[in-house]
Parts: sequence; C-alpha cells; structure tokens
Amino acid sequence: MSSGWKWRGLFLFPPATWLAQYHRAWLRSDAIAGITLAAYAIPVSLAYATLAGLPPQIGIYGYMLGGIGYALLGSSRQLAIGPTSAISLMIAATVGALAGGDAAKYAEIASLAACAVALLCLIAWLFKLSVLVRLVSDSILVGFKAGAGLTIIMSQLPSLFGVAGGGHNFFDRAIKLAGQLGDINWLVLAIGAIALLSLLVGERWLRGKPVGLSIMALSIMLATLLGFPSLGVPVTGKIPEGLPAFGLPRFGLLEPDELFPLAAGCVLLAYIEGVSAARSFAAKHGYALDVRQEFLGLGAANLVAAFGHGYPVAGGLSQSAVNDNAGARTPLALVICSTTLALCLLFFTGALTNLPKAVLAAIVFAAVYRLVDIRALLRMWQVSRIDFYAAAIALVSVLLLGILQGVLLAAIASIVLLLARASRPNVAFLGQLPGTGRYSDDARHEGVEPLVGIIAFRPEASLLYINAETILDTVSDALLKAADIKLVVCDLSASPYIDLAGARMLHDLYDKLASSHIAFCIVGAHAQLRDLLRAEGLAEKTDSAAWLRSVDSVLGENKQSSDPISLLPSQL
Repeated sequence: MSSGWKWRGLFLFPPATWLAQYHRAWLRSDAIAGITLAAYAIPVSLAYATLAGLPPQIGIYGYMLGGIGYALLGSSRQLAIGPTSAISLMIAATVGALAGGDAAKYAEIASLAACAVALLCLIAWLFKLSVLVRLVSDSILVGFKAGAGLTIIMSQLPSLFGVAGGGHNFFDRAIKLAGQLGDINWLVLAIGAIALLSLLVGERWLRGKPVGLSIMALSIMLATLLGFPSLGVPVTGKIPEGLPAFGLPRFGLLEPDELFPLAAGCVLLAYIEGVSAARSFAAKHGYALDVRQEFLGLGAANLVAAFGHGYPVAGGLSQSAVNDNAGARTPLALVICSTTLALCLLFFTGALTNLPKAVLAAIVFAAVYRLVDIRALLRMWQVSRIDFYAAAIALVSVLLLGILQGVLLAAIASIVLLLARASRPNVAFLGQLPGTGRYSDDARHEGVEPLVGIIAFRPEASLLYINAETILDTVSDALLKAADIKLVVCDLSASPYIDLAGARMLHDLYDKLASSHIAFCIVGAHAQLRDLLRAEGLAEKTDSAAWLRSVDSVLGENKQSSDPISLLPSQL
C-alpha cells in the first residue's frame, strides 16, 4: 500500500490516530467519564424519547449505539452523541402526522429518518458541504434555540401540571393549556415542581454530580413506597429488558419528498450544534477538529442507531460538557458509556417502571431552559438591529411553524439576510487627515478636510451583481450634491473580488462622468480585479498604470498639480 493511501486511511479512521497516541494513564479518566456520562444519559435519554413520542428505552438505544458509531469515525475527542431536545421535538411534530396514529409505524419511521440522516451525511461529506452550514449565522442560531427552548418547555408543561395538553405549535399549545388549568393534578404538579427545583439547585451547587440520576432514583423509590400510580400519577410503565434487536429499517414506508425534509432538518440541526460544541472542546484541549470528517462521525452514529431501531442522534453541548468535565481524554469514554448503558438495559430496566412522567418533564425543562438566551437577544438589540431581526425571524418561525419548518426557514432567512447585507455595502467617501498625506473616510473621522474638485470613494466590499447598482446610486447621489467636480477616484483596495456586473457598473460610471466632462481614475485594484478590468476593456477608458497605485499617491500628486487631472491620461 502506498504511503498516500495509508495516510488517507488514517485520516478517515480517527481511532487509528488517537489509539496510537493513547497513554495508559488516560484509561482511568476515560472510564470515569464514560460511567458519569451514562449516569447523565439515563434520565435525559428517557425524557427525550418521551418528548419524541417514542418508548423510553429508545432514548437509551440512541445514546448507546450513537456513541459507538461516532467513536469510530468522529474527529472530536470529547463530543458526546445522543438524542437531543430539538431533534426529539422535531420527530414528535413530524412523524406523528406521517404515521397516522400507528405506534409501530411511528417507531419505524423514526428509525428510517436516522438512516436517511446517515445517507445525507455521506452525501454532504462527499460534496464537502460543510461550507454551506456556515451560512447559518450565530444570530439565527440564538433565535432558533430560543424558539426551540420555548416550544419544548410548552410541550412539557402539560406533563408537569397533570393535564392532557395538545396543540400543533407554541401558541396553540398555550391556548389549550390555559383552557385546562382547572383540571390540574396538584400531586403531579408538586412532584414535578419539587423535581425541577431540585435539578436547578443541583445544577447550581452540585456541578459534575449525577443529580438527575439521583432525583430519578429517589422519585422511583417514593412512587413505589407511596403508591403514586394508584393515586393517578402517570408513570413510564414497564420498560423491556435486554439489548435492542438489530436489523435494517423498513424502507418504502415514505416517499422521498416526505422523508428527506425531516432528515435534512435533522442534519442541519445536528451538524451545527455538534460542530459548534466540538470546536470549543478541540480549542480547549489543543487538537485539530476536521469539520468535514464530522459528517462521517454523525452519519456513522445515526446509521448504527437506525440499525438498533433508534431515532436521529446528534452531538450536544450539555452532554459533551458532562463528558469533558468528568475527564474524557478520547472517544473511548463513549465506548465505556455505551457498555454501561448496555448493562443497565440488561439488568436494571425493571427499576424504572414507577418513574413519574412529571420527573421526566422536569428533566427536559431543566435541560432546555438555558436555550432561551434573553441576554444575547437584548445585546443584539443594542449592538446590531439586523442581527436581532435575524434572531427574531428564527424565533417566531419556530414558535409558529414548529422545529422542522422553523429551522429550514431560519436557514433561508440567514442566506437572505447575508445577501441583504452584501447588497448595501458601506461606500466611504475620502477626505484628507489634517497635517498628513493620508486619506480616510470623512464619515468616521472628525475634522477630515474635504477634497476640492475631487470625489474619492472606496467601496468596502466586493463589487458584485447584488451591490453594483447600490454603489453606483450612492456615488451618483454624491455627484448631485457636489459642485465643480473634475475628478472621481474609485479606490478598490477594500474590494477583494469583482464580477461582470461590478465591471459593468464601472463602465456605466465612466460613461456618466464622461458625459459631464469629469475624469475617472481607478486605484488600489488587486490582481484578480486587474485581470477582469483589463478583459472588460476598462484599460481603454482609465489609466491602467494607476490601478496599482494607492489613493494617497494619486491624490497627493493631483493636489500638487495646478490642474487636478493633468496627471491622468486624456479620457474625454
């Protein structure tokens, strides 16, 4: 085998790298982290599976199998894989309508969705689509997470209050819940409230401890001793013992146009959240993260979960923080976590029979309330209104349309806002800094001396089809307001790229100026710009030698000349 293929194989199989560098001293840290992560995963996975509308054990399957798949192909050493709140709610909101009330079909479609996620991840890896995910801005994510958090919290309030609930979106659920407040089961509310308060106190004062697992165990003990099920308190019921039965998902249940929008939403959510978390841990521990390889890791996790009849899984910040804080050094911690969960499925599921559903709702509530980042939204309002509006679009779309439609609309909104920003670049009009030979934006520096008979402008963006007309209109407005202009200088030093529409705009500006007997000069053009300007014939209209010069040198020479355009070639 050639050395090139050998290194490529190592690149595609990360364990070959970290196992070769493994130190025996790390085993204890990875073992503690794996067991700690399992203690965290049991209550959370039960809660998220319930949120997804699936049997509780399906959540444990996701953590157990997804972790093994990711450990084989993922590039992060601390990222923990399992069911997440947003994907669980997306499954609940989408699969229910597709299954038509058939519980068996519901579970099969959820597993098929995980398989479709794996396929899309492979396609994304092959076509290097990680760059597309970067189009979703941080502000969009803040709004999306806030909307998802509020939606999830609203979906869990009926379980906390002991009422039926219902509804299709946040507002519909809120209206239905308000109409059922007279039917509150006060015992259920007390159980849920105590569990929630205990979780919040534990989060504040007992960081790193298995608070969720302890509260779950205590609630089961009390429910059994006090007979909560006979008092009308809903519980999980019997959870099947043993490992999941492996097999291929049942294909043909859905048409591709029904399945792949759900899978695409899951991939978008899973990849963005997973890579964001993985990057933070890679930076903390000083190793390189391969964002393209993460598609393979995520795909492998979902493929293994699908074969075990699980539903889509992803890397999450909260479970990864548990893994990291417990001392995880390598993905071996995920394998140990999966082994621990397998032992629990084999021997301890009977103990979960009397787990109150209100406690699971409290666990979900405690896990997702931090998604609603009011402080970040207020800061956006104060610092950047366009970022706030982007976040608001994402938030409202999730509340109105649900997680799947909300995340897809948020992604579209992110691209539209990116284009909107690019279409309105800042055009700096230059003046001379007093006492110097330098020129700068007169709108940003006080006391800048205006140029006499000259307009010098600098577009602070690439000249593209989307902003060319805006730049031309801005310069035209400046010409209308000025008097006795004899020279216009276009400084392209802040424009890294130009397309044909941008070159056409410069032609139009030249023609407009020529009709008014005003000279035109281009300076500060980078190599790519010069090539395209020359190909488009602008060298015949402007002095191509000036393209390499700076605005300071051109304006300085013109200022020393009695004729402000004598140093330029004849253009008129």
